[in-house]
Amino acid sequence: MKITLKTFFALFTIAILSSFTFFGGGHGYHIGDVATDFELENIDGKTVSLSDFKAAKGFIVIFTCNTCPYAVAYEDRIEALNKKYADQGYPVVAIMPNNTDVKPGDNMEAMKARAKAKGFTFPYLMDEGQKIYPQYGATKTPHVYILQKTNKGNIVKYIGAIDDNYQDASAVNTTYVEDAVDALLSGKEIKETQTRAIGCSIKV
Repeated sequence: MKITLKTFFALFTIAILSSFTFFGGGHGYHIGDVATDFELENIDGKTVSLSDFKAAKGFIVIFTCNTCPYAVAYEDRIEALNKKYADQGYPVVAIMPNNTDVKPGDNMEAMKARAKAKGFTFPYLMDEGQKIYPQYGATKTPHVYILQKTNKGNIVKYIGAIDDNYQDASAVNTTYVEDAVDALLSGKEIKETQTRAIGCSIKV
């Protein structure tokens, strides 16, 4: 079967777009981009911005929620990341991106209850109006963006999954987020800067 030049370019375009979708890219931030700051309401009623963290070297920004089973499976690991890295300059900042009309189990009262029940030690912010997650290009819960604070701003250094096994923390072979933060803390290059985020689609 002969493929015309027009058909070839059409297939090529689809392949490129598919690769962006695979990694949750195509829109939003890419590795090396400067992430703009935000002001979002925390579960304590206060507004939180990245600029509030004066001593931070960077951030582990995680889009997550209460209702997605993937996000729930990662809750303890997200808390462990904050306990391990907040004092080293890379705190977790969690953002709930879902439309709460579609997912009422992700509303602010539910977020407060979940955070209290689990003992979250990190900010758990509401993306009111769903304005922030599209800027990042997040598509899943959970979806991680590691930012490094520099003179130019907060540079995106890693995008993707927390690790390679959402089902069983004890069976994880590669800890993508830990490996990336450890590399940044030691001044080394991150080996895997982008992985596929596994989780529920963000509800709009």
